[in-house]
This record gives sequence, structure tokens and C-alpha cells, in this order.
Amino acid sequence: MPTQQRQDRDSQPWYRQFWFWFLMTPLIAVVFVVAVLLTVAFYNADDVVLDNYYREGRGVNQVFEQDVRAQQLGLNATLNFDRMSGEVLVDISANEALPEQLLLLMDHPVSARLDQRVYLRQFQPGRYRGDMDTEPQHRWYLYLLPELSPELRAEAEWRLRAEINFAHTDQVQLQPRVTHD
Repeated sequence: MPTQQRQDRDSQPWYRQFWFWFLMTPLIAVVFVVAVLLTVAFYNADDVVLDNYYREGRGVNQVFEQDVRAQQLGLNATLNFDRMSGEVLVDISANEALPEQLLLLMDHPVSARLDQRVYLRQFQPGRYRGDMDTEPQHRWYLYLLPELSPELRAEAEWRLRAEINFAHTDQVQLQPRVTHD
């Protein structure tokens, strides 16, 4: 009888064999897990890493010049955010005349999809107003520029920058950051 059972077992198709599934189940599971991990990695790609780090690195000297120029102009600004209405008010002082419009770049430290551009229009001398797209949460990097095109960010004459955490405050001072060697 055992010989008959063994022959019956051996005559079964491959997909009914115990040893086939015993060996293939871990391999199938690994393929499935890898597919899931690749999908998650593709859709949640890290966009913080720069594609052209060499070109960005060359622009570092230009950026330092922007900070020095802002210091020479005596630029200081206070930003007040009204997160309920989305309004941004800027009080800025300078030794020279300022343009009619400024650009505030709000860079999210983790996701470039959350970055915002706020175009500020002068309504009184030294006072500007603009509107945010969405209500910001947590920490952001702020850059105030005289250029209205974010693509010309590196060519701007000057810049003011700061970091804000909206969990703690809705107001921030922007100043030129110049390091003295």
C-alpha cells in the first residue's frame, strides 16, 4: 500500500507536489516584497538630493556675495505670517530704494512639492504684502529676494534668509548671514 501511495503522489502534477511549494513559497514571497519596496521607493523618492551638485557647489561663492551685498545695503526684514488668511506682511529697512515687488521663497526641508513662492507687492514704503498658497506647518527655510523669478535666484543682487518653525511662532527676522573669517 505505501508503494501505491508513493506512486500516486509521484504521478500528481507539479503544482500539487509538496516539495515544489515548500521550495518556491519563500522565493515568491521575496519577489512580492521586492516589488512592493521598489514601488514605495519610486513613489516616495528623495527629492532633497540635488541632481547637479557640482553646478550648485560652484554657486556657493555667488551666494556669499549676495549676503555681503545685503549687509552693505543695511537690509533687515521682519516677516509676519497670518496662517488663517494666508497673508504675509514684510517690514523691511534698507539704506537704498527697494523694488516695487519682492519674492519670498519658502523651501520645505523635506519635500520640494511643498515649496511655496510668495510674490510680495509694496503697499507703503518699506512694507510689502503677499499671499501664501497653503497654510505652512512645522519648519521652513525662507529666502527674500529682489528677483521675481525663482530660476534667477543665484543671480539676485542680494538676499535675506532665515528659518522658521510655525509650531512655535508666526514671525521671523530675516538678516544677511555673513561669516567673518
